[in-house]
Amino acid sequence: MPHEAELLVAPSRGVFLIEVVGGLADALSGQKQVITQPEMAETEDFVGQEPHPVDDDLFKEPMKKRRRSDRDQRFRAFPSVEQSALKEYEKLESRTRRVLSNTYQKLIQSVFLDDSIPNGVKYLINRLLALIEKPSLDPIYIGLFGSTGAGKSSLINAIIQQAMFLPVSGESICTSCIVQVSSGCCEQYEAKIHLLSDQEWKEELKNLTKLLHRPEEPGREEEDAWDRADAVEEAIWKLQMFYGNGAARKNYEELLRAKPKGKIPTSRVITLKAEEAGELSLKLDPYIRTQRRGWDEGSAETQIWPLIKLVEVTLPKSELIPEGVVLVDIPGTGDFNSKRDEMWRKTIDKCSVIWLISDIERVSGGRAHEDLLNESIKACQRGFCRDVALVVTKTDKLHLPEYLRERQVGSQAIQSQREAVLERNEMIKLQRNKVLKEKLKRKLPADSRVLEDSELVYTVSAQEYWQQALLTEEETEIPKLREYIRRRLLDKKRRMATKYVTEAFGLLLLTDSFSCTDNLPNEYLHVSGLRRFVEEEIQLLEKAIDQCFAHIVQPLQEGVRSARSSYRRILGACLVRSRGNQGFHQTLKAVCLKNGIYASRTLGRIDLNEAITQPIYEQIDPVFGVIFRSGKPTDGSALMPHIDAFKHSLQEKMTEIGIRNGWKYDSYKKSFLIQEISAILGGLEGHILRKKRRIYESLSTSVQNDLKPCYEEAAQITGKKACERMKDVLRRGLDQQVAEGMFERAQERMQHQFHQLKNGITEKVKGSITTMLTLASSQGDGLYKELADVKSEYKEMEKLHRSLREVAENALLRRGMQDFLLRMSPSKSGPPKT
Repeated sequence: MPHEAELLVAPSRGVFLIEVVGGLADALSGQKQVITQPEMAETEDFVGQEPHPVDDDLFKEPMKKRRRSDRDQRFRAFPSVEQSALKEYEKLESRTRRVLSNTYQKLIQSVFLDDSIPNGVKYLINRLLALIEKPSLDPIYIGLFGSTGAGKSSLINAIIQQAMFLPVSGESICTSCIVQVSSGCCEQYEAKIHLLSDQEWKEELKNLTKLLHRPEEPGREEEDAWDRADAVEEAIWKLQMFYGNGAARKNYEELLRAKPKGKIPTSRVITLKAEEAGELSLKLDPYIRTQRRGWDEGSAETQIWPLIKLVEVTLPKSELIPEGVVLVDIPGTGDFNSKRDEMWRKTIDKCSVIWLISDIERVSGGRAHEDLLNESIKACQRGFCRDVALVVTKTDKLHLPEYLRERQVGSQAIQSQREAVLERNEMIKLQRNKVLKEKLKRKLPADSRVLEDSELVYTVSAQEYWQQALLTEEETEIPKLREYIRRRLLDKKRRMATKYVTEAFGLLLLTDSFSCTDNLPNEYLHVSGLRRFVEEEIQLLEKAIDQCFAHIVQPLQEGVRSARSSYRRILGACLVRSRGNQGFHQTLKAVCLKNGIYASRTLGRIDLNEAITQPIYEQIDPVFGVIFRSGKPTDGSALMPHIDAFKHSLQEKMTEIGIRNGWKYDSYKKSFLIQEISAILGGLEGHILRKKRRIYESLSTSVQNDLKPCYEEAAQITGKKACERMKDVLRRGLDQQVAEGMFERAQERMQHQFHQLKNGITEKVKGSITTMLTLASSQGDGLYKELADVKSEYKEMEKLHRSLREVAENALLRRGMQDFLLRMSPSKSGPPKT
C-alpha cells in the first residue's frame, strides 16, 4: 500500500486520527503529515471544540489525573449533603478514567510492533484517548447584565464574600469592560488582562479620528454643541488617555507615529498575581475602572485602559463559588470598538444563565431596563441561554414616610423600616415576576424551561449583606443566589458524569468483543441490513426537518410585509432627538462609521439594523423558539424531537435484529452500536445551537450588508447642516433598498441558512453512522485482531456502570433527609436587634 495519510474521524467527538500505513515506526518517528481536507473544518464545527491534538502519534500519553486533595477542594462551596453526591460522581468519573487509561495502554502495547493497524482498532484507540482527556465539566457562564450603576460588581463582591474586590460605581466610576470571575485550584489570586491586538487598535483609531474630523467651513449650526456629543467626548477621552493631551487634534497618520504613554506587552496579555484578595484588587483596580472624564494624568495602568477588552479573574479554592462556574460582569451597551462589541455579543450568547440586574429605583420601567430585557430574551433565542432571572438590587433603599403614604389603606400596620422593606420586596417580586413571565411567554415557547420556574425575581441587597442593620443574611437573598449556582452545577455534573460513564462502558463493551471471531459471516449480513435501514431513516429524517423548518415561512412573510409598511416610521424614531440635532450629528456619524451600530455609555445602544428588522423578529420569535426548543415531540414543529425519534428508531432496530437473529456471540457490539448512536446524535445538539445564532442574526446582518453603502456615504458628510444631510442619505438609501427587495432578500437568506442546517445535519448523521457501521462490519478492513486481554477492565467498567443508579439513589436519599431535618428544625431568628 502507498505511504499516504488517511483521515479517520471518531464520530461522536471529532477526534482526528492519522493513519500512516507504513507502520508504527513512522508514527513514532515524529514526522508530521499535513492535512488539508475541507471536511476537517466541518467536523470541528460539528463537535464544537478544537480537534484533539493527536497528530500522527497514536501513542500520546494521556493527561495526568488531578490529585485527590485538589479534587476535594472543588467541593468546598457545597453543603455536606451535596458534597457527598459530588464526591461520588467525581469518584465514579476518576475510576472510569483510570479504567480507560489502562485499556488504552494495553491496546497500544498489543499493536506496538504491527506494520498495519486495523481501522477498527485505530478508531477504538482514538475514542479512548478522547474520553480520557475529555473535560469533566464545561463551565457554566452566568451573565450579570445591567446598566452602569445597577450594582453588578457589588453583587459579585457579595457572592464571592470579598467586599470592594471589583470596583463599585461611584461618581462617573464603574467597571468598564467585561470581567469574568471564577475559582480554581490555584494557590494565588490571579487576573489576566487581555488587550486589543495592534490591528484591532488601528481599526478603532481610524474610526476615532474620523469621528473627530472637524470641518473647516464657517457657520456650522452645531459649533457650540460639538464638543458635547457623547461619541466625541468618548473619542477625545480615549485618545488623551492613551497618547496624552493634544492627541485629539492629530490625524490618524500622526497618531500611528505617536508613542503611547503606557507600556504595552508584546503578548497583549497582562498577568497579575497576589496572595490576598485585597492585594490583587488594588493591582487590578486601575485597569477595570472607568476614569473620570477630564482626567489629566494617571498611572501607567490607566494609560492603556482603552486597549482592554476582557479581564479574567481566578480565585483560589473558593468556599462560596464552586469550580466550574464563571460569573460575568457584562456592560449594558456593548462597545464602539468592533472587536469588543463582537465579544460583548458573544459573551451574552455563551451564557447559559442571564441575571438581568436592575436597582430598585429603575426596575419599574425606563427604556434602558426594557432594552436590556429584550437583549436577554434575544439571548434565549439565538444563544445557549436557558434561564433568565431579574435580580433587583439595592432593595434596602426605602423612604418610610413616602412608602406609608402610598401604601393601601387597610393593610396590616407597619411597625418598622425592616417590615416595610420586606413587604415592599415581596410586592416587587409578585409584580415583576408576573410582568417578566408575560414578556417571556410572548417571545418563547410555552414549554420553555425558564417559564417553568416559579421564581424569576430575586430582591437582593449587597450593602445589607455586609452591614445587616435591617435585614438578616438570608433576607438579603445573596445565599439564595449561591444556592441557585450550586444547584445548577450539581445538576450539570450529574448529567455529565452519567453520560461519561455510559459512553465509556460502551467502548469497553466493544473492546472486549474485538478478539471474538465467531459467527462473523452472519454478523456482516445483520450490519448490511441495518445500513439499508439507516439510509431509509435518514431520508425520513430529512423530510421531517423540511416540515419542521416550513413553519417559519409564513411568519417570515408576514414579518416582511409588516417591515415594509413600518420601516420609515421606525427609522424616523431612531433619527429624532427631543433636544434637536445639537450634538447628535456626531453620534449619528459614529452610528454610520460602525455600519448602523453604536454602543454609547449614556445614550444606550443604537442598532438601526435590528430596529428596522424588528417587525420581522416580532413575527418569527415564537415560532423560532419552538423550532429550537428541546422536549417531547408534539406537533412536529420542534427539531430536536425529530432527531431523538431518529435515534430511538435506530436503537430499536438494532435490538430487534439482535433478538431475531440471536446476536449470541456479539451482543456487546450491539450494545456498543446503540450507545455510539446516542453519542453521535448527542453531539448534534451543540452544532445546532451554534448554527442557531447565525440563522437568527441573518435578518439584521442581511439588512446591514445591503445598507452598508448608505452608511459609508452618510459617514463622509461634513459641513453645514451635516446632520440633516446624513439623515436624508439614510432615508433615501433605505427607500431605494426596500424598493429593490431588501426585506425579501433577508427572508431568502434566513431560509437559506435553515436549508444549510438541514443539509449539515443529514450529511453529518449519514457520514458518522456509515463510518460506525463500516467499522462494526467484519469485512474489508480487517476489523478484528487478537488484542490484549481487557476482561478485567471490562468487569470494572461494568461495576461502575451499575453504580450510577446507586449514586443517584444515594443523592436523592440524602436530599430527602436534609429537607426533613430543615422542616423539623426550629424557625430562624427574627429581625436583628436594634
